[in-house]
Amino acid sequence: MSNEDIKKRTRKRAELLFGKGIRMNPPYHMWKAFDRDLANDFSMFITGNLYSRDVLTLKERQMAACAMLAALRAPDELKLHINAALNVGCDRGKLAEIFFQLAPYGGMPAVNEALAIYRDVLTERGEWPVETNEIG
Repeated sequence: MSNEDIKKRTRKRAELLFGKGIRMNPPYHMWKAFDRDLANDFSMFITGNLYSRDVLTLKERQMAACAMLAALRAPDELKLHINAALNVGCDRGKLAEIFFQLAPYGGMPAVNEALAIYRDVLTERGEWPVETNEIG
């Protein structure tokens, strides 16, 4: 695949993941401020190549990303990926369940932080409050 094809695939995948919902500056903008070429390489690898593999669906990839970012307690990245998860159609109840699943591994502070970030993303998207039966 040519470099130009990977760039096109990267733009298309990034638009699908991050093109709607909350508005925030993705890490790419910060990377680019330091090193434009390296930022493009990172973006093409992560979004153009890794996120374009079909071993996992985009929904599965986003749920895995949300679980890992919540466990790492990386709030800004978690916010970005919760939004992306919703953009690709992840089930809201399953996302909440993933965050509750942190309890035995990351502790209740990680659960509470992840749920608060999730609530904030839903609020920014105009999707909060939700009916109790929609999430659990």
